[in-house]
Amino acid sequence: MSNDAITLLEAINLAMARAMEDDPDVVLLGEDIGTNGGVFRATAGLKDRFGERRVIDTPLAETMIAGLAVGMATQGIRPVAEIQFMGFIFPAFEHLVAHAARMRHRTRSRLSCPMVLRAPFGGGIHAPEHHSESTEALLAHIPGLRVVVPSSPARAYGLLLAAIRSDDPVIFLEPKRIYRASKTLIEDNGEALPLDSCFTLREGTDITLISWGAMVSETLAAADALAEEGISCEVIDVACLNPMDHATLLASVSKTGRCVIVHEAPHHGGLGAEIAATLSEQILTRLQAPPRRVTGHDTVMPYYRNEMLYLPDTDDIIIAVRETMEYAG
Repeated sequence: MSNDAITLLEAINLAMARAMEDDPDVVLLGEDIGTNGGVFRATAGLKDRFGERRVIDTPLAETMIAGLAVGMATQGIRPVAEIQFMGFIFPAFEHLVAHAARMRHRTRSRLSCPMVLRAPFGGGIHAPEHHSESTEALLAHIPGLRVVVPSSPARAYGLLLAAIRSDDPVIFLEPKRIYRASKTLIEDNGEALPLDSCFTLREGTDITLISWGAMVSETLAAADALAEEGISCEVIDVACLNPMDHATLLASVSKTGRCVIVHEAPHHGGLGAEIAATLSEQILTRLQAPPRRVTGHDTVMPYYRNEMLYLPDTDDIIIAVRETMEYAG
Protein backbone atom coordinates (compact mmCIF):
# COMPACT_ATOMS: atom_id res chain seq x y z
CA MET A 1 0.00 0.00 0.00
CA SER A 2 1.41 3.40 -1.03
CA ASN A 3 0.64 6.90 0.12
CA ASP A 4 2.53 9.03 -2.38
CA ALA A 5 1.88 12.18 -4.37
CA ILE A 6 1.13 11.00 -7.90
CA THR A 7 -0.25 12.37 -11.16
CA LEU A 8 -3.62 11.58 -12.70
CA LEU A 9 -1.85 9.25 -15.15
CA GLU A 10 -0.07 7.43 -12.34
CA ALA A 11 -3.35 7.15 -10.44
CA ILE A 12 -4.89 5.36 -13.42
CA ASN A 13 -1.97 2.93 -13.47
CA LEU A 14 -2.30 2.42 -9.71
CA ALA A 15 -6.02 1.71 -9.96
CA MET A 16 -5.55 -0.85 -12.72
CA ALA A 17 -2.81 -2.59 -10.74
CA ARG A 18 -4.98 -2.66 -7.65
CA ALA A 19 -7.95 -4.06 -9.59
CA MET A 20 -5.77 -6.76 -11.13
CA GLU A 21 -4.39 -7.72 -7.73
CA ASP A 22 -7.85 -7.95 -6.22
CA ASP A 23 -9.55 -9.79 -9.08
CA PRO A 24 -7.81 -12.35 -11.34
CA ASP A 25 -10.58 -11.90 -13.93
CA VAL A 26 -9.44 -8.33 -14.71
CA VAL A 27 -7.42 -8.18 -17.94
CA LEU A 28 -6.07 -5.28 -19.98
CA LEU A 29 -5.95 -5.07 -23.77
CA GLY A 30 -5.06 -2.45 -26.33
CA GLU A 31 -2.55 -1.18 -28.84
CA ASP A 32 1.01 -1.16 -27.45
CA ILE A 33 -0.18 -1.29 -23.83
CA GLY A 34 2.03 -4.22 -22.88
CA THR A 35 5.68 -4.01 -23.90
CA ASN A 36 5.60 -0.23 -24.44
CA GLY A 37 3.21 0.60 -21.61
CA GLY A 38 0.82 2.54 -23.85
CA VAL A 39 1.28 5.72 -25.84
CA PHE A 40 1.10 7.79 -22.62
CA ARG A 41 2.61 5.01 -20.45
CA ALA A 42 -0.63 4.53 -18.52
CA THR A 43 0.02 0.78 -18.35
CA ALA A 44 3.78 0.97 -17.78
CA GLY A 45 5.12 -1.95 -15.76
CA LEU A 46 1.86 -3.90 -15.68
CA LYS A 47 2.88 -6.53 -18.24
CA ASP A 48 6.03 -7.32 -16.25
CA ARG A 49 3.98 -7.53 -13.08
CA PHE A 50 0.95 -9.51 -14.28
CA GLY A 51 2.16 -11.25 -17.43
CA GLU A 52 1.25 -11.19 -21.10
CA ARG A 53 -1.93 -13.25 -20.60
CA ARG A 54 -3.44 -10.41 -18.56
CA VAL A 55 -1.86 -7.38 -20.30
CA ILE A 56 -2.47 -8.06 -23.97
CA ASP A 57 -0.99 -6.16 -26.91
CA THR A 58 -3.48 -6.04 -29.79
CA PRO A 59 -3.25 -5.09 -33.46
CA LEU A 60 -4.18 -1.55 -34.51
CA ALA A 61 -7.85 -2.47 -34.84
CA GLU A 62 -10.35 -0.60 -32.67
CA THR A 63 -13.31 -2.63 -33.94
CA MET A 64 -11.57 -5.82 -32.86
CA ILE A 65 -10.57 -4.39 -29.47
CA ALA A 66 -14.15 -3.44 -28.65
CA GLY A 67 -15.52 -6.74 -29.96
CA LEU A 68 -13.05 -8.73 -27.89
CA ALA A 69 -13.96 -6.72 -24.80
CA VAL A 70 -17.68 -7.36 -25.28
CA GLY A 71 -17.12 -11.07 -25.78
CA MET A 72 -14.84 -11.35 -22.76
CA ALA A 73 -17.26 -9.40 -20.58
CA THR A 74 -20.19 -11.66 -21.37
CA GLN A 75 -18.14 -14.71 -20.36
CA GLY A 76 -17.09 -13.66 -16.86
CA ILE A 77 -13.92 -11.70 -17.61
CA ARG A 78 -13.59 -8.01 -16.70
CA PRO A 79 -11.69 -6.46 -19.62
CA VAL A 80 -10.21 -2.96 -19.50
CA ALA A 81 -9.61 -2.00 -23.12
CA GLU A 82 -7.69 1.05 -24.29
CA ILE A 83 -8.39 3.13 -27.39
CA GLN A 84 -5.23 5.20 -27.93
CA PHE A 85 -7.12 8.45 -28.62
CA MET A 86 -10.81 9.29 -28.50
CA GLY A 87 -10.64 10.31 -32.17
CA PHE A 88 -10.13 6.63 -33.03
CA ILE A 89 -13.11 5.37 -31.04
CA PHE A 90 -15.63 5.47 -33.89
CA PRO A 91 -14.82 2.01 -35.33
CA ALA A 92 -15.75 0.68 -31.87
CA PHE A 93 -19.22 2.27 -31.89
CA GLU A 94 -20.93 -0.73 -33.48
CA HIS A 95 -19.95 -2.94 -30.54
CA LEU A 96 -20.54 -0.26 -27.90
CA VAL A 97 -23.95 0.90 -29.10
CA ALA A 98 -25.40 -2.27 -30.64
CA HIS A 99 -24.02 -4.81 -28.18
CA ALA A 100 -22.36 -3.59 -24.95
CA ALA A 101 -25.08 -1.08 -24.10
CA ARG A 102 -27.91 -3.52 -24.89
CA MET A 103 -26.59 -6.82 -23.54
CA ARG A 104 -28.55 -6.90 -20.29
CA HIS A 105 -31.75 -5.75 -21.99
CA ARG A 106 -31.33 -8.17 -24.89
CA THR A 107 -30.80 -11.19 -22.65
CA ARG A 108 -33.36 -10.23 -19.99
CA SER A 109 -30.52 -9.84 -17.48
CA ARG A 110 -29.06 -13.27 -18.20
CA LEU A 111 -25.84 -11.61 -19.38
CA SER A 112 -24.19 -8.35 -18.38
CA CYS A 113 -21.24 -6.59 -19.97
CA PRO A 114 -18.77 -5.52 -17.24
CA MET A 115 -16.18 -3.91 -19.51
CA VAL A 116 -14.29 -0.63 -19.37
CA LEU A 117 -13.18 1.23 -22.47
CA ARG A 118 -10.47 3.78 -21.63
CA ALA A 119 -9.63 6.62 -24.01
CA PRO A 120 -7.51 9.78 -23.64
CA PHE A 121 -9.56 12.74 -24.88
CA GLY A 122 -9.54 16.50 -25.31
CA GLY A 123 -7.08 19.02 -26.68
CA GLY A 124 -4.20 21.08 -25.44
CA ILE A 125 -1.20 18.82 -26.09
CA HIS A 126 -0.20 19.98 -29.61
CA ALA A 127 -1.42 16.75 -31.18
CA PRO A 128 -2.16 16.11 -34.87
CA GLU A 129 -5.61 15.62 -36.39
CA HIS A 130 -7.93 13.06 -34.72
CA HIS A 131 -5.95 13.23 -31.46
CA SER A 132 -7.83 16.05 -29.66
CA GLU A 133 -11.51 15.20 -29.93
CA SER A 134 -14.03 15.82 -27.15
CA THR A 135 -17.13 13.94 -28.30
CA GLU A 136 -18.39 12.73 -24.93
CA ALA A 137 -21.96 13.86 -25.73
CA LEU A 138 -22.21 11.15 -28.42
CA LEU A 139 -21.48 8.45 -25.86
CA ALA A 140 -23.52 9.93 -23.02
CA HIS A 141 -26.55 9.85 -25.34
CA ILE A 142 -26.53 6.04 -25.43
CA PRO A 143 -28.74 4.33 -22.80
CA GLY A 144 -26.84 1.52 -21.11
CA LEU A 145 -23.39 3.09 -21.33
CA ARG A 146 -21.88 4.75 -18.29
CA VAL A 147 -19.61 7.67 -19.20
CA VAL A 148 -17.07 8.82 -16.62
CA VAL A 149 -14.47 11.62 -16.72
CA PRO A 150 -11.99 12.15 -13.85
CA SER A 151 -10.47 15.57 -13.22
CA SER A 152 -7.92 14.81 -10.48
CA PRO A 153 -5.63 11.96 -9.42
CA ALA A 154 -7.90 11.04 -6.49
CA ARG A 155 -11.01 10.89 -8.66
CA ALA A 156 -9.13 8.99 -11.38
CA TYR A 157 -8.14 6.31 -8.87
CA GLY A 158 -11.54 5.95 -7.20
CA LEU A 159 -13.66 6.22 -10.33
CA LEU A 160 -11.57 3.77 -12.36
CA LEU A 161 -11.77 1.19 -9.58
CA ALA A 162 -15.53 1.64 -9.51
CA ALA A 163 -15.71 1.36 -13.30
CA ILE A 164 -13.77 -1.91 -13.35
CA ARG A 165 -15.97 -3.36 -10.61
CA SER A 166 -19.21 -2.22 -12.26
CA ASP A 167 -21.42 -4.76 -14.01
CA ASP A 168 -22.25 -2.13 -16.63
CA PRO A 169 -20.11 -1.12 -19.61
CA VAL A 170 -18.20 2.05 -18.72
CA ILE A 171 -16.53 4.52 -21.07
CA PHE A 172 -13.70 6.04 -19.06
CA LEU A 173 -12.50 9.24 -20.72
CA GLU A 174 -9.13 10.53 -19.52
CA PRO A 175 -8.35 14.27 -19.98
CA LYS A 176 -4.82 13.94 -21.30
CA ARG A 177 -4.05 17.65 -20.98
CA ILE A 178 -3.91 17.17 -17.20
CA TYR A 179 -2.36 13.69 -17.17
CA ARG A 180 0.77 15.12 -15.53
CA ALA A 181 -0.44 18.59 -14.53
CA SER A 182 -0.42 18.09 -10.76
CA LYS A 183 0.22 15.55 -8.04
CA THR A 184 -1.98 14.47 -5.14
CA LEU A 185 -1.38 12.20 -2.19
CA ILE A 186 -3.18 8.94 -2.93
CA GLU A 187 -3.57 6.04 -0.53
CA ASP A 188 -3.79 2.78 -2.45
CA ASN A 189 -6.60 1.50 -0.25
CA GLY A 190 -8.85 0.07 -2.96
CA GLU A 191 -11.72 2.42 -2.12
CA ALA A 192 -13.93 3.26 -5.09
CA LEU A 193 -15.97 6.41 -5.69
CA PRO A 194 -19.63 6.42 -6.79
CA LEU A 195 -20.28 6.27 -10.53
CA ASP A 196 -23.44 8.36 -10.41
CA SER A 197 -22.49 11.42 -8.36
CA CYS A 198 -21.16 14.91 -8.95
CA PHE A 199 -18.39 16.27 -6.73
CA THR A 200 -18.74 19.71 -5.13
CA LEU A 201 -15.19 21.04 -5.14
CA ARG A 202 -15.91 24.49 -3.71
CA GLU A 203 -18.84 25.89 -1.77
CA GLY A 204 -20.32 29.21 -2.87
CA THR A 205 -23.42 31.37 -2.65
CA ASP A 206 -23.59 33.65 -5.72
CA ILE A 207 -23.22 31.40 -8.77
CA THR A 208 -22.63 27.74 -9.63
CA LEU A 209 -19.85 26.78 -12.04
CA ILE A 210 -20.30 23.34 -13.58
CA SER A 211 -17.58 21.52 -15.49
CA TRP A 212 -15.76 18.21 -16.01
CA GLY A 213 -12.43 16.88 -17.21
CA ALA A 214 -9.52 19.19 -17.91
CA MET A 215 -11.71 22.31 -17.83
CA VAL A 216 -12.22 21.88 -14.09
CA SER A 217 -8.73 23.39 -13.66
CA GLU A 218 -9.66 26.62 -15.45
CA THR A 219 -13.02 26.68 -13.67
CA LEU A 220 -11.38 26.52 -10.25
CA ALA A 221 -8.87 29.18 -11.27
CA ALA A 222 -11.74 31.44 -12.36
CA ALA A 223 -13.49 30.87 -9.02
CA ASP A 224 -10.32 31.93 -7.19
CA ALA A 225 -10.02 35.11 -9.26
CA LEU A 226 -13.71 35.96 -8.88
CA ALA A 227 -13.51 35.53 -5.11
CA GLU A 228 -11.14 38.50 -5.08
CA GLU A 229 -13.94 40.52 -6.71
CA GLY A 230 -16.39 39.42 -4.04
CA ILE A 231 -18.19 36.84 -6.20
CA SER A 232 -18.67 33.54 -4.36
CA CYS A 233 -18.62 30.61 -6.80
CA GLU A 234 -19.73 27.08 -6.08
CA VAL A 235 -17.76 24.67 -8.31
CA ILE A 236 -19.10 21.26 -9.29
CA ASP A 237 -17.24 18.54 -11.15
CA VAL A 238 -19.92 16.52 -12.96
CA ALA A 239 -17.50 13.54 -13.35
CA CYS A 240 -20.23 11.02 -14.28
CA LEU A 241 -21.83 12.18 -17.52
CA ASN A 242 -24.22 9.25 -17.82
CA PRO A 243 -26.09 8.69 -15.61
CA MET A 244 -25.81 12.29 -14.48
CA ASP A 245 -26.39 13.42 -10.91
CA HIS A 246 -29.03 16.05 -11.64
CA ALA A 247 -30.05 16.26 -7.98
CA THR A 248 -26.73 17.83 -6.94
CA LEU A 249 -26.80 20.27 -9.85
CA LEU A 250 -30.39 21.30 -9.17
CA ALA A 251 -29.73 21.78 -5.46
CA SER A 252 -26.70 23.96 -6.07
CA VAL A 253 -28.28 26.18 -8.71
CA SER A 254 -31.46 26.45 -6.62
CA LYS A 255 -29.26 27.87 -3.88
CA THR A 256 -27.20 30.29 -6.00
CA GLY A 257 -29.78 31.17 -8.66
CA ARG A 258 -27.15 31.45 -11.39
CA CYS A 259 -25.09 29.02 -13.41
CA VAL A 260 -22.22 28.88 -15.91
CA ILE A 261 -21.44 25.54 -17.57
CA VAL A 262 -17.94 25.00 -18.95
CA HIS A 263 -16.77 22.33 -21.40
CA GLU A 264 -14.26 22.17 -24.24
CA ALA A 265 -16.52 20.18 -26.57
CA PRO A 266 -18.32 22.14 -29.32
CA HIS A 267 -21.18 24.42 -28.26
CA HIS A 268 -23.94 22.88 -30.38
CA GLY A 269 -25.36 19.66 -28.97
CA GLY A 270 -22.92 19.53 -26.07
CA LEU A 271 -23.81 18.26 -22.62
CA GLY A 272 -23.89 21.85 -21.40
CA ALA A 273 -27.13 22.24 -23.34
CA GLU A 274 -28.59 19.16 -21.61
CA ILE A 275 -27.71 20.57 -18.20
CA ALA A 276 -29.11 23.99 -19.07
CA ALA A 277 -32.36 22.44 -20.30
CA THR A 278 -32.74 20.38 -17.13
CA LEU A 279 -32.20 23.45 -14.96
CA SER A 280 -34.74 25.44 -16.98
CA GLU A 281 -37.33 22.66 -16.84
CA GLN A 282 -36.95 21.91 -13.14
CA ILE A 283 -36.13 25.17 -11.37
CA LEU A 284 -36.96 27.99 -13.79
CA THR A 285 -38.60 30.15 -11.13
CA ARG A 286 -35.47 30.00 -8.96
CA LEU A 287 -33.12 31.20 -11.69
CA GLN A 288 -32.02 34.81 -11.48
CA ALA A 289 -30.37 34.63 -14.91
CA PRO A 290 -30.42 32.21 -17.86
CA PRO A 291 -27.87 29.37 -17.65
CA ARG A 292 -24.75 30.35 -19.57
CA ARG A 293 -22.36 28.08 -21.50
CA VAL A 294 -18.63 28.56 -22.07
CA THR A 295 -17.50 26.00 -24.64
CA GLY A 296 -15.31 25.14 -27.57
CA HIS A 297 -16.35 26.27 -31.03
CA ASP A 298 -18.56 24.55 -33.59
CA THR A 299 -15.57 23.68 -35.73
CA VAL A 300 -13.11 20.83 -36.06
CA MET A 301 -10.41 21.10 -33.39
CA PRO A 302 -7.67 23.15 -35.14
CA TYR A 303 -4.05 22.14 -35.49
CA TYR A 304 -1.75 22.88 -32.58
CA ARG A 305 -0.87 26.47 -33.49
CA ASN A 306 -4.49 27.49 -33.02
CA GLU A 307 -5.80 24.95 -30.52
CA MET A 308 -5.51 27.32 -27.56
CA LEU A 309 -7.74 29.77 -29.45
CA TYR A 310 -10.34 27.00 -29.58
CA LEU A 311 -10.20 25.93 -25.94
CA PRO A 312 -12.03 28.05 -23.34
CA ASP A 313 -9.73 29.71 -20.83
CA THR A 314 -10.02 31.23 -17.38
CA ASP A 315 -10.74 34.71 -18.77
CA ASP A 316 -13.64 33.38 -20.85
CA ILE A 317 -15.19 31.90 -17.71
CA ILE A 318 -14.65 35.08 -15.68
CA ILE A 319 -16.32 37.21 -18.36
CA ALA A 320 -19.31 34.83 -18.54
CA VAL A 321 -19.70 34.92 -14.75
CA ARG A 322 -19.55 38.72 -14.61
CA GLU A 323 -22.18 39.02 -17.36
CA THR A 324 -24.41 36.46 -15.64
CA MET A 325 -24.11 38.31 -12.33
CA GLU A 326 -25.06 41.57 -14.06
CA TYR A 327 -28.11 40.11 -15.81
CA ALA A 328 -31.15 42.22 -15.02
CA GLY A 329 -33.89 40.35 -16.88
